[in-house]
Amino acid sequence: MTSSEPILRAENVVKDYRIGRTQLRVLHGVTMSVRRGELLSIVGPSGAGKSTLLHILGMLDTPTEGRVLHEGQDLARLPGAEQARWRNRLFGFVFQFFHLLPDFTAAENVAVPALVSAGALGWRRSKREALRNAHAVLEMVGLAERAGHRPAQLSGGERQRVAIARALVNRPEVLMCDEPTGNLDTDTGRAILDMLQRIKEEAGCTLVIVTHDERIAAMGDRTLHLRDGRLDA
Repeated sequence: MTSSEPILRAENVVKDYRIGRTQLRVLHGVTMSVRRGELLSIVGPSGAGKSTLLHILGMLDTPTEGRVLHEGQDLARLPGAEQARWRNRLFGFVFQFFHLLPDFTAAENVAVPALVSAGALGWRRSKREALRNAHAVLEMVGLAERAGHRPAQLSGGERQRVAIARALVNRPEVLMCDEPTGNLDTDTGRAILDMLQRIKEEAGCTLVIVTHDERIAAMGDRTLHLRDGRLDA
């Protein structure tokens, strides 16, 4: 159920990149909120800054200016190791390209974030439980029978389902999706979106999707339009 309470809030977020002697401003003072339980679409053309904004919201990158608050706390100001712990607990990430480890089975790929959470000393003790949880999440995305297959043995849609399962294995509060259907055909992409909507309801998480496709954006509870690093009024 969507709440008016924001789970994330960006305040006057600016992002600059330096290329040689040139400074490129990608985000120009973006202020926006993500409401708990919603499916928020952020739509805009290529180069608008959508992925940069998603990465900053999900603590994969830090703003040059401004801040991002999770329930009032500015996570970007935490020390690096503590940021990593928060990121691994709060967020799951799904990208256009699946980024699966080719020598790992589907279940082993899904278990990776849980093993990272256990740390260097605890992963051996946690491996059995992580794989058990991985199998449960693969069943949720309809791939229980493919758990022992490696990525090369899976179709594009199946690989994206594995990537979604991997993003869900730590039960994140927010699932961040960067063009999750961009590498799939139309029918497979639609099936993935339908599944994401179902998972949002079943898992009770918040879902943020960035896309250039207005049809995908229209599936959300709310849509923000980003152009040239600025949100449309």
